[in-house]
Amino acid sequence: MQPLCLPNTPQILAAMALLLCSCPVLAVNAWNYQRETDVVNNQTYSTAMSPMPRRDLYDELKLEVVCRNQQLQVDLTADNLIASQGSQFDISYQIDQTPPVGLQMTTFPDSKRKGYTDTDAQTLIKAMLAGKESIFLKVLTMTRKELAGSIPLAGASEVLQKVVSDCAAGAAIAAADPHPKPLETAADYDFKTFQQDFNKLSVGQQRQLLGRIKQLLEDMR
Repeated sequence: MQPLCLPNTPQILAAMALLLCSCPVLAVNAWNYQRETDVVNNQTYSTAMSPMPRRDLYDELKLEVVCRNQQLQVDLTADNLIASQGSQFDISYQIDQTPPVGLQMTTFPDSKRKGYTDTDAQTLIKAMLAGKESIFLKVLTMTRKELAGSIPLAGASEVLQKVVSDCAAGAAIAAADPHPKPLETAADYDFKTFQQDFNKLSVGQQRQLLGRIKQLLEDMR
């Protein structure tokens, strides 16, 4: 029996792979927005991921702006060792041609190559939103080696704003009272209750209240 030959087999396989893949396609050289759910903690978080810098010019540094638990956080990932787990390290960032700004990040408890900041997250995000060209990063590692990377800011504003909006909306929902009290109507506050409240006031407060009631009645006529 002759083997079955399909024309353009590589093209067919590529098309099938695209159809079967349900994961989002991310642009390598652009800022990307992702919104995912942590099935373990049943929490939704969103992330703005930076493009990778050119390997022939800089170290591989990547930024991620994350909204998790209604809190903004900026993560930095490197291919090289930065510091021991749970340790602080120094970085500096320069937006376009502005002077460099220094801050501290902390490595994650399970990683020596990835750190984060939440205390300076808003300041850093505002700086990136104000930038037009690039953010230049320098990271001082535990071996005193300095890592450097330049990340373009083209297209970053829209993606960053999505994450910031996610956190703002989440904070507003969390701050809302899940069991708001019904508004008190006029029928709920009768004259007898008013007399009881009135008698609890001092003489000066009673005179002040009566003056306001008199003025209110005159305005309603």
